[in-house]
Amino acid sequence: MNRLEGKIAVVTGGGTRGIGRATAARFVDEGAHVFITGRRKAELDDAVKVIGRNVTAVPGDITNPDDLDRLYEMVAARGQGLDILFANAAAASLVTLEATTPETLNHIFDVNVTGTVFTVQKSLPLLNEGASVIINASTAADNGMEGFGAYAASKAALRTFVRVWANELVGRGIRVNAISPGPVDTTGINEVVGEENAAAFKAEKGANIAIERMGRPDEIAAAVAFLASSDSSFMLGANLYVDGGENQI
Repeated sequence: MNRLEGKIAVVTGGGTRGIGRATAARFVDEGAHVFITGRRKAELDDAVKVIGRNVTAVPGDITNPDDLDRLYEMVAARGQGLDILFANAAAASLVTLEATTPETLNHIFDVNVTGTVFTVQKSLPLLNEGASVIINASTAADNGMEGFGAYAASKAALRTFVRVWANELVGRGIRVNAISPGPVDTTGINEVVGEENAAAFKAEKGANIAIERMGRPDEIAAAVAFLASSDSSFMLGANLYVDGGENQI
């Protein structure tokens, strides 16, 4: 299917071998040209090589306004505006309330909330009529998992922003929605819980989901592509759960 033929898309956090890269690849498969950004140039370069076509890497950090400006300057230079923004970049940490420090809390909110807010704000001059903005939320905002308080709270904040932004931008024909993935098997889990704990963590999470396994990045990417396309034209301010039934049954 070429639901996104001729569209211009931005995917933040698009270099890592997870949801961002899988979504960028899906967008390209459906006909879009995709700009991917992230802090790790080597991962971005690898993503460009793997995706193979219609993808432009722009190294940068969403918490740095200058990096965001540089990203959107490159998008603007293409001369077609912006049709799709997937604000996917995020930070996570496994820290209990007792162990939380100002540095931990500030980092999580700086990336997940402040960085996302300005990722969207700075895209506004480029967004075409009919554009779709998708914010990566999380089922963590619902399930109260121990040690994920700061992360969960940051994602809950984004879900509130989605409702407000949907109201603010609907007059321009721009749709804003959120996607809430459940546990997804990515290399990011290893970084959060530690290599030595990753296998046990994934097994436990998979066993507690109704579908009896963790999700795959490509499954989340398929749902994001739906929100990016006109197939979701009657969805606005919504939060689409893609969680294997974790929070549903």
